[in-house]
Amino acid sequence: MSVAGLKKQFYKASQLVSEKVGGAEGTKLDDDFREMEKKVDITSKAVAEVLVRTIEYLQPNPASRAKLTMLNTVSKIRGQVKNPGYPQSEGLLGECMVRHGKELGGESNFGDALLDAGESMKRLAEVKDSLDIEVKQNFIDPLQNLCDKDLKEIQHHLKKLEGRRLDFDYKKKRQGKIPDEELRQALEKFEESKEVAETSMHNLLETDIEQVSQLSALVDAQLDYHRQAVQILEELADKLKRRVREASSRPRREFKPRPQEPFELGELEQPNGGFPCASAPKITASSSFRSGDKPTRTPSKSMPPLDQPSCKALYDFEPENDGELGFREGDLITLTNQIDENWMWPCAPHRSMPHLELVQKQGCARGSRGSEIAQQVLQPSLMT
Repeated sequence: MSVAGLKKQFYKASQLVSEKVGGAEGTKLDDDFREMEKKVDITSKAVAEVLVRTIEYLQPNPASRAKLTMLNTVSKIRGQVKNPGYPQSEGLLGECMVRHGKELGGESNFGDALLDAGESMKRLAEVKDSLDIEVKQNFIDPLQNLCDKDLKEIQHHLKKLEGRRLDFDYKKKRQGKIPDEELRQALEKFEESKEVAETSMHNLLETDIEQVSQLSALVDAQLDYHRQAVQILEELADKLKRRVREASSRPRREFKPRPQEPFELGELEQPNGGFPCASAPKITASSSFRSGDKPTRTPSKSMPPLDQPSCKALYDFEPENDGELGFREGDLITLTNQIDENWMWPCAPHRSMPHLELVQKQGCARGSRGSEIAQQVLQPSLMT
């Protein structure tokens, strides 16, 4: 920097300090200029924030935006032409629905409905991508250009004007010590900068119809997106209603459970350390899980051999909850294990045992206090 430049910077700094600290008054600009400057400042802030909010509206996930920005930067470095797009939430939902719909298969009404909904969501994602592209071209890019060129140029002119004002005020305050020619040149430069800044601000404020047109383009793009979205969703709603009617008109298929093959435990060793049980023909394992089934009385000739630990029911018990074991008075229930003197484990799994009479107790001492048994067997009242 030349000596003249250093002197000018010193003059500006000295005048600024005297105004901020000493309370000296500088040259005041007219009210019209100040009003235009205020409007331009508000316009600059409005455009900057609207740009940020518009991008957030189109791409609401900040993590995805950051990832997309990084990928676009990498693509530019590598010279790749096609950049990855923003992952639309409708597209992610559609892919999820299609994947699970295929897993359920064509025989499932829900699976077919998921396929229909998933394809519609993917179409919505494509429409949303079109909205992003159109808004970027017709709204975001023009506003960004306004920020980068016009508003930036106005800020440059205002900054230059402020510098020349400080230089002129410093020299005016020292009039007589500074040559008149130098003071005259400082005044001319100040007035020149004021005129340039005033003209640029006036042009911006008078051509704000361009910003109105760009805002109109944003609304048109949104309308087009929502029209297409409504059409896609109406088609999907019709498909789903038709599937509901078709499914309701079909006769309901009756479920017939396959008969359980008999399984003889024989002399197999029990995993809980107990003893094997002989199957009781009076109460089957399947009946222990259906509260509505009523066990039938079995003739005494079908009673299990008494060399197996057994319990005799003292009265009838109707199951009230799923998983409870129902039986009749006099039924014999074979036991597989005794946890302690008041807890028994029957051959047929169940959750509760009313009053039972212990008929044969041999081998019960081999029982285990395993946590699974303790959670599934309720305490019965025993009579020895």
